[in-house]
Amino acid sequence: MKEYHTEQLRNIVLLGHGSSGKTSLAEAMLFASGAINRLGRVEDGTTVADFDEEETRRHISLNLALVPAEWEGCKINVLDTPGYTDFVGEVKSAVRVADLALILVDAMAGVEVGTELVWNFAEEQGLPRMVVINKMNRENANLDRALEALQEAFGQNFVLVQLPVGTEGKFAGVVDLVKMQALMGPEGKATEIPADLADRAEEARVQLVEAAAEADDELIMKYLEGEELTEEEIRRGLRAATFNGTVIPVLVTAATANLGTRALLDALVAYAPSPADRGSVTAQGPAGEEQIEPNDLAPLAALVFKTTADPYVGKLTYFRVYGGMMKSDSRVYNSRAEEEERLGQLYVMRGKEQIPVPHLHAGDIGAVAKLTHTLTGDTLCDKGHPVSLPGPVFPSPLFAVAVRPRSKADQAKLAPTLTRICEEDPTLRWHQEPSTRETILEGMGEAHVDIAVRRMENRFGVGVETAIPKVPYRETITRVHADQYRHKKQTGGAGQFAEVHMRLEPLPRDTGFEYEWEVFGGAISRSFEGSIEKGIKTAMAQGVIAGYPVTDVKAVVYDGKEHPVDSKDIAFQIAGREVFKKVMLGAGPVLLEPIYKVTITVPEEYTGDIMGDLNTKRAQVQGMEQRGGKSVITALVPLAEMQRYATDLRSLTQGRGIFSMEFDHYEEVPSHLAQQIIEAHKRERETR
Repeated sequence: MKEYHTEQLRNIVLLGHGSSGKTSLAEAMLFASGAINRLGRVEDGTTVADFDEEETRRHISLNLALVPAEWEGCKINVLDTPGYTDFVGEVKSAVRVADLALILVDAMAGVEVGTELVWNFAEEQGLPRMVVINKMNRENANLDRALEALQEAFGQNFVLVQLPVGTEGKFAGVVDLVKMQALMGPEGKATEIPADLADRAEEARVQLVEAAAEADDELIMKYLEGEELTEEEIRRGLRAATFNGTVIPVLVTAATANLGTRALLDALVAYAPSPADRGSVTAQGPAGEEQIEPNDLAPLAALVFKTTADPYVGKLTYFRVYGGMMKSDSRVYNSRAEEEERLGQLYVMRGKEQIPVPHLHAGDIGAVAKLTHTLTGDTLCDKGHPVSLPGPVFPSPLFAVAVRPRSKADQAKLAPTLTRICEEDPTLRWHQEPSTRETILEGMGEAHVDIAVRRMENRFGVGVETAIPKVPYRETITRVHADQYRHKKQTGGAGQFAEVHMRLEPLPRDTGFEYEWEVFGGAISRSFEGSIEKGIKTAMAQGVIAGYPVTDVKAVVYDGKEHPVDSKDIAFQIAGREVFKKVMLGAGPVLLEPIYKVTITVPEEYTGDIMGDLNTKRAQVQGMEQRGGKSVITALVPLAEMQRYATDLRSLTQGRGIFSMEFDHYEEVPSHLAQQIIEAHKRERETR
């Protein structure tokens, strides 16, 4: 691959609802630019961007893939992203390092849920946008209807840069409204505009020229004085308007038939900003904020936006260079880990193919293998000038499973494998839940977690079984109670003796555990104080009524008896444990459950259904507000009712609702439900 400087680069992220044709378009761009000599198909699993075995099996993208296309002396780094909402982490990573969002809209379906979602991501990052109306060759494809839907959903200034020649099965090429010629067939052969399109083309061109002129003072003066703008001037104005977001250019394609692809590549070179146009980025340096300029002489700053773990290649780290120049076989500094990393060979990735390069200029995207300390979101820089760039912001997980290893061999490899797949995908997390003694894996949805589990098996040979996690309930008491217990064991030889009198008092929520000694006159020697506490803590960890940890109690030992010979540490541990259980049963024991704060965003027409469903989930609705045609509902809901909400919400809103949740507090479980949980625990104990 040739060497490309900052102004010759275009970093483009393909965004859109699932199945809008992003991967097929990336494939067509590679084919049109001569990078590949055969057009692969998603259905056959032969595309460059979908190379993971799960992707070829499911015929959908699950990971972001990098597919650079070389065109007209420029390198277009195309970041292909998944459209399925479970894989939002990959989309967030790609949006973070792109300079333009190319949003695909299906010519039949128009604006869909996923379109709205990715539009918002691009907006959050302040990315300039262009829209491609794809699948123009399909039945019921309708350009005007798709444009109306865009206008209605986003209310921006959408301006056609091309018109389709023919529709549905007869779609054969595009009219370039700047050059005013038709570009026909996969080769984009320039011909006259068909007569039946001449009027529409004239009309659309007037709008295009107006939009281009408005972006530049010099051009608007010329235009208002009635002078014709040259092609070059129209391009200059349109590029400026795209960059500052006053105009969103609209193009048309049929990716699978490779129609309109060459015109799209021309448009990206002409209108998409280069990293130099996007200007400096803000980084945290030793002296506070500083600006990193996108040139080779700036201090080195590269952001890691993706990590993949492969048992054969090892770890691959994808990065974008924001300032300075990255060189193969050099040393860089990781500012988060505060460690030096040795870079081996740098690569430009094309799908899974690694193309070695000696160096990468500011603004370019590449990868390097086998870094030791580096994770997604880290900044690689010069040791003498440490800086850190803001990484991608990932949403919190919404769906959890408990994972159990299938065999002894799997048990040993479980933790390291979970750590590796979570390093690779920051929207996956895992932890040990001490109260239920389960290993929990969390992700963005059922498919997301399911694929992670399959990857563990296929890539790392670790088999696991999954189940709905147990809710981490807690046990506590509601009133003060006191009682005593005597432990006496007489066998041949030395016996065991201990008597403990204890009072339990409830503590405010989230205080934990307190232990007090009120024994006077040496009824029990002070040396057994620790033994009794050890016994109490054993009982608290195992639970008294349903096997869950006990919390928010104060245990006071106020009297007891000991034996000069038979009293020993173990006797007082047992007495401490048993007296605690006995007193707790008389102190009004209750179960506590975790309550989560949930924020749900849905189109207004689903508000009623969502509220109705929340009522069945013991939710306390805290508030509701309208934001641009959407309802935002906040509620406090027990975790027990939210275990599978990602799936419920999808079916209630046809996939158009999104939600987030975070732990809020513990509160008492209603007594009829607590009874069921206690019964279930008893049955489980008996079967064990």
